[in-house]
Amino acid sequence: MLEKVDLKRKVSEEEYRAKIGALKEKLTGLDAPVKEKKLPVIVLFEGWSGAGKGSVIQKLILNFDPRWFSVVNMLPPTEEDKREPMMWRHWKTIPAAGQWSIMDQSWYQEISVMRVENEVDEITNLRHVNEINSFEKGLVDNGYVIIKFFLHISKKEMRKRQEKLSRKKSTQWRVTEKDRRMLHEYKTYYQAFDSMLESTNRPYAQWHVISGSDKETAILEIFQIMIDEVTKALKLKEERDRSASSLSAVIDPGQYNFVSMPLLKDVDMNKSLEEDEYRILLKREQKRLKENHNRLYLHRVPMIVAYEGWDAAGKGGNIKRVSAALDPRGYEVMPIASPTKEEKDRHFLWRFWTRLPKDGHIAIFDRTWYGRVMVERLEGFCTTADWQRAYGEMNDFERQLYDWGAVIVKFWINITNDEQLKRFNARQADPAKQWKITDEDWRNREKWDQYETAVNDMIRYTSTDFAPWHIIEGNNKYYARVRALQIINDMIEKRLEGIED
Repeated sequence: MLEKVDLKRKVSEEEYRAKIGALKEKLTGLDAPVKEKKLPVIVLFEGWSGAGKGSVIQKLILNFDPRWFSVVNMLPPTEEDKREPMMWRHWKTIPAAGQWSIMDQSWYQEISVMRVENEVDEITNLRHVNEINSFEKGLVDNGYVIIKFFLHISKKEMRKRQEKLSRKKSTQWRVTEKDRRMLHEYKTYYQAFDSMLESTNRPYAQWHVISGSDKETAILEIFQIMIDEVTKALKLKEERDRSASSLSAVIDPGQYNFVSMPLLKDVDMNKSLEEDEYRILLKREQKRLKENHNRLYLHRVPMIVAYEGWDAAGKGGNIKRVSAALDPRGYEVMPIASPTKEEKDRHFLWRFWTRLPKDGHIAIFDRTWYGRVMVERLEGFCTTADWQRAYGEMNDFERQLYDWGAVIVKFWINITNDEQLKRFNARQADPAKQWKITDEDWRNREKWDQYETAVNDMIRYTSTDFAPWHIIEGNNKYYARVRALQIINDMIEKRLEGIED
């Protein structure tokens, strides 16, 4: 794509003055509708060192209300960042609805500059490309606007600018060793940039490659593109908002290998343990988990345990027995309630990306991202298109966690309708446990058949070979607790086989 850019194009001073005022006015006029329509906008700038990204951003933000935008300067990953999946630090930067995020460099450093500097192999780079494309598509499908600019200059122009800065003591610091390396290895970086542009230029997030040779020409072009893109997005959002209730999407869980699972009605719910046997097995599996937790930490392997299940299925008691075997410094339990306003204003996976464990640590989720295809689906908290699309988004999310190296264990704690009624009545009759039963629990119970259909769909479309579901027979709590511990231990040991051999 870089070879198609006219690096000699230059507007006259008269043309610039004639156009810039109207463009600034139109940009300023976008601020209010973006806020009113709750449109999240990401504008990212990539390009050569010295191509003028900083000066363009400086000119751009003068047109916006500073309350509604943030400038993100994406620095190289810290040691903490390196302990998380590649996209973790980028998910944290996405703007809320009605906000602008102006990015001076972005996730594209991972597959361009850092690809060259860290000598990333082709397979790893391809995985990063796929993760970025998945990330951007998920954002756009959920209402985000992504406008991508790459500022291009020639090697001759880069040398000229570096020499100019180096001549003055007050600006010498702006030319770093990395900048000099980019100039010296211009051809290598050129190939990396061109590959990046070609592999991530998608209809939903197209690249705009701009000549940075002349600042005024670049500013006019960038301002006009932004006006056109945001105006188009505002009209599209208005159309979507009007027809949101009727929109639907074909379910596409992604190109993954799925593990065949039984329907809930076909699960044998008669499995049980007597108390004496339970005590013996519980102690044995907790001891085993304690040892396995140390091994996870030693090898810096992260683990995510996701609990879903019927109301009163015993998730809390199950989690308590698991956590009792863990070093408290190396795990965290994440109780997931209804999303806050801050969470509602972003992609539904944002609040889970920001809760991931560090490598070697364990995150236990008491309810998860799967609420999207259960309670949100059935209670109308999202559109049909939203929950139908979510299967693929969640599979992509878990695939990235798996590629990061995580052990992913997903439990559905299953109980029968009669057993749930028995437990509800017991809670209602016990003053010490009445807080556990709510009107919402009784309302959800009336929708048992609908929830069962939703759960069967969830398991069918998201039980992948890298993150399969485990249906735990929960009518007998003793059996369910031991079984969950056994599965967690088995999954850890399977993951560590190749590492420790």
